[in-house]
Amino acid sequence: MFVIIQAHEYQKYAAVLDQMFRLRKKVFADTLGWDVPVIGPYERDSYDSLAPAYLVWCNDNRTRLYGGMRLMPTTGPTLLYDVFRETFPDAADLIAPGIWEGTRMCIDEEAIARDFPGIDAGRAFSMMLLALCECALDHGIHTMISNYEPYLKRVYKRAGAEVDELGRADGYGKYPVCCGAFEVSDRVLRKMRAALGLTLPLYVRHVPARSVVTQFLEMAA
Repeated sequence: MFVIIQAHEYQKYAAVLDQMFRLRKKVFADTLGWDVPVIGPYERDSYDSLAPAYLVWCNDNRTRLYGGMRLMPTTGPTLLYDVFRETFPDAADLIAPGIWEGTRMCIDEEAIARDFPGIDAGRAFSMMLLALCECALDHGIHTMISNYEPYLKRVYKRAGAEVDELGRADGYGKYPVCCGAFEVSDRVLRKMRAALGLTLPLYVRHVPARSVVTQFLEMAA
């Protein structure tokens, strides 16, 4: 399942989040060699201390992680403005309630191959992007912003995502870093589902069967 984890649910998904931070170290520090903060077996930075939301792909009993990414509103601190400000023009105003930043997107290729042998890494990545579009649309987000290396634009295109490159800059690593604005709309959602041959949603928002107020009144009765 694909689920959004907010700060008040961190403990509920503790095992999944533990695996996510381990996966981030394996992917970004060990494999890609990025200069990211590593604490023991985990990759975590200061933005993980700001109560971000995490979109994760996990099994139904929340014991195994297949992929994840971090989501943060641009109305607060972001890597976009704090670290990658040179990747988009000064005239671009990317701070708005409907614009969110997506970072640290990664998948566990070994776990996916073990549990979903018919899904290769490319399709798994595309499924994460589709779930992101569904999740963002469901929460009133109209634009996702992400920084990426140029080769990833081919991956986005195969997934049916529409990204407008706002700019790019050197000096961050071996390759230039691009800044892209991803449209979130029903039209793009239909295009992405068609690209993957899917009709049913991957992400479904969890709605409690009873409200907190209802449960409180029942306990007080």
